[in-house]
Amino acid sequence: MNWEYDDALATADKHSFFKFMVKSVAEKHGLKATFMPKPFKGLTGSGCHVHISVWDADGKTNAFAGDGELGLSEQGRHFLGGIMAHAPALAAITNPTVNSYKRINAPRTTSGATWAPNTVTWTGNNRTHMVRVPGPGRFELRLPDGAANPYLLQAVVIAAGLDGLRAKADPGKRHDIDMYAEGHTVTDAPKLPLNLLDALRAFESDTTLTALLGADFSRAFVKLKTDEWHAYTAHFSRWEHETTLDI
Repeated sequence: MNWEYDDALATADKHSFFKFMVKSVAEKHGLKATFMPKPFKGLTGSGCHVHISVWDADGKTNAFAGDGELGLSEQGRHFLGGIMAHAPALAAITNPTVNSYKRINAPRTTSGATWAPNTVTWTGNNRTHMVRVPGPGRFELRLPDGAANPYLLQAVVIAAGLDGLRAKADPGKRHDIDMYAEGHTVTDAPKLPLNLLDALRAFESDTTLTALLGADFSRAFVKLKTDEWHAYTAHFSRWEHETTLDI
């Protein structure tokens, strides 16, 4: 499901309304709609891919459009560099639940692909990487999932990108391989967090990003999500009893 690009706040409003609308319509028909990142084992999860471009205030000039690699301007490349540099910390916001990491780190599904990244890589028009550049002047961040807060999602993308512009960040080497089939050959790219706790630790240690989002917010967010992690780890599952009861 897609809608046309817009101002960041307007997009967050549309995102929020969309989720409310889908759940309401489903309920009206006696059904339940979920945006849970990975509700079913073996099936693709619920992603929330974000297409990113930055325009001048008049809405007529795309600052990302240029004659650089894959049609990105120098500014677009630096913004992308910020996303790449902050990706592990970004995950705490874009993938904010315990279940989120069962989507990111899932094995191949019955369709033969997960459509979710687990490595910090970028590429051209290739859906097996964290960032895809499908055409000149924009790129697609494929990391976020359906559990992401629409407003925090916009904020953290802007924060990471602005830091990339400030630091003139380089996104690094582009990889054009199929990451599902040949990902093991990429040995120099960071891995995304394996679980929510890893993501929170990466977020907390990324002092540049937490400062851009606000110190008070960042501390409160880490506390809230750490409490969720502790509640999860205090839970005993059927799997634990089935596999370790007779040890």
